[in-house]
Amino acid sequence: MGLITLGIPIQPNSISYMSKKLAAKLPIIGWREWISLPDLGVSTIKVKVDTGARSSSLHVFGLEAFEKEGKPWVRFEVHPKQRSDENAVSAEAEVLEYRSVRSSSGKSSVRPVILTHAAMMGNAWPIEVTLARRDEMGFRMLLGREAFRGRFLIDSGNSYYGGRPLRKKKSL
Repeated sequence: MGLITLGIPIQPNSISYMSKKLAAKLPIIGWREWISLPDLGVSTIKVKVDTGARSSSLHVFGLEAFEKEGKPWVRFEVHPKQRSDENAVSAEAEVLEYRSVRSSSGKSSVRPVILTHAAMMGNAWPIEVTLARRDEMGFRMLLGREAFRGRFLIDSGNSYYGGRPLRKKKSL
C-alpha cells in the first residue's frame, strides 16, 4: 500500500502526485540557474530556484511608482550581476497588484507585483514577480514554485542544467 499525503495516494517510488509520464517529459533544473527576463531587458541573471517560496522576487534599485494612462506602473533598475552595480538595466512595468509578502526571516512587507516573461533552456513563459530590496540576500532573484510548477523538475543537489553564460576574459 502506498502512502497518503494530503488525501492523495502516493505509491512507493512515485514522483509525488505527478504522473511518471508527465514527469518524464519535464526538463530538469537545478537549485541555481541562469535565466533571462526579456521584457525587462535583462539578458542573464542568476536565480535561486526556491521550492519553499510561492512567489518569485527580483532585487531592484530606485523603485519609483507612477501612473501611466491611469494605471499604476513602476520604474526601477536591476543589477543582474551579484555584488556589482555594473551593467545596470533600467525598466518599467505595469503593476498587477500590491501584495503582502513574508520574507524568510518572517518579516512581512507590501510589494508591487509585475507580470514579465522568464526564459531559459529554450522556453519562455509569463511569471509574476514581486519587486523588493534584497540587499541581505545572496541572489538577485528568487524563482518561486509558482513560476516553475508543471514546467520543470528540480534537482536540489545540482546547478546550472541550462548552462552558464560565457565569461568575459579579463584583459591584462
